[in-house]
Amino acid sequence: MTARARLAAALLAAAAVTAPGLAGAQAPAADVRAVRLDNGLTVIVRENPVAPVVAMALLVRMGARWETADNAGISNFTHAVMVKGTARRSGAELAEAVAALGGKITAAGDVDYSGIQGTALARFWRELLGITAELALTPRLAPEEVDRERDWLLSRVQRRRDNAAARAFDELYAALYAPHPYALPNLGTPESLARIDHAAIATWYRAFYRPERMVLAVSGQVSDSAVIAEARRLFGGLPGAALPADPPLPAPRPRGGRVVIEQAAQQTQILVGGIAPPLDHPDHAAVKVLSTILGGGMAGRLFVELRDRSALAYTAASYYDPVREPGALVLYLGTAPDNAARAEQALLREVRKIRDAAVPPEELARAKGYLLGRYAMDRRTNERLAWYLAFYDVEGVGGTYPERYRRRVEAVTAADVQRAARTYLDSLTTVILGPP
Repeated sequence: MTARARLAAALLAAAAVTAPGLAGAQAPAADVRAVRLDNGLTVIVRENPVAPVVAMALLVRMGARWETADNAGISNFTHAVMVKGTARRSGAELAEAVAALGGKITAAGDVDYSGIQGTALARFWRELLGITAELALTPRLAPEEVDRERDWLLSRVQRRRDNAAARAFDELYAALYAPHPYALPNLGTPESLARIDHAAIATWYRAFYRPERMVLAVSGQVSDSAVIAEARRLFGGLPGAALPADPPLPAPRPRGGRVVIEQAAQQTQILVGGIAPPLDHPDHAAVKVLSTILGGGMAGRLFVELRDRSALAYTAASYYDPVREPGALVLYLGTAPDNAARAEQALLREVRKIRDAAVPPEELARAKGYLLGRYAMDRRTNERLAWYLAFYDVEGVGGTYPERYRRRVEAVTAADVQRAARTYLDSLTTVILGPP
């Protein structure tokens, strides 16, 4: 599931917001060992003796930020084909092998990264790593699988368009980011998927599945030296090179104003968003706290004022999506069509209120506690820890990022929140999607 798919699902499932890319009590950097192989591949291992399980995340610098409108969705498309078989085994045989390890394995493309993630019982870590390497290094990429997966992806694109909330988010990102590639949908479009053939998939795979673009993170009941040795055996023979600099990307040019889309639905979706700072920007923590004050759980202002007190929304939340490039701060309401106009005005009043008046000390403290608590809770499992270790490396923020983030959140003041609100909730783009 992509970041944007998780976002839409989370907002629909509960009127609360989680910290993206930020989760529970990760071990300090001293408990994590990281090495870079001679060919450029990074291996990060966190020994966790608590539970007899292991998780792996092989993330590759490959995703929507390297795509264009002509090949939108190709990273995700490539991974959909990769899991259908390798030079040694069919997709069914791979699924049976992973099940025998007591685990699972998935592969998908996202915005700043793509990759393979898997879990298993710790005693089978070597077998899981072998399957991960097999998928990454020797995918079959059969032409007939490309055609079958294209049909499946086209059906997913149509289902996403038919889903009111999912379409509303896609429309907002398109309005916020174009001509930046973050405006492109992760799944692609019917037009781009029709153009992507077997040759394009194979070329894209070869261009990105290179050791200098890969980060392998492992967390669980394992020996770091044994994992690193096995990773060197499996991946060390790949020829590597220096990681090339990414070409400059066009800056987002938010459309601003209101975009109204008519679609048959039981609810009206109201999204208000603005461009926000990237993951390691000095304002990141202040915007995270701002987003939490507005939509952090049942104590968030949008939930309290618009859902509980005014009964103007079924769902009310805020989400800040920090990534390598500029992120997005999104305020979201799901409401009855008859209440849409009043709900939109009430939402904008809350925006003006947080811009015009300082946040009370107790509300600021609650937001910080909620934010850091959710951050800690999300990083409890080996599966999430492995992903975060790889994600932070791919994003270029380093293994000490969790502690830096915690300190920055704790240091946020009411003045910082107000400044962030005035800066990032100044020029807004609104998307209204609902029945005529």
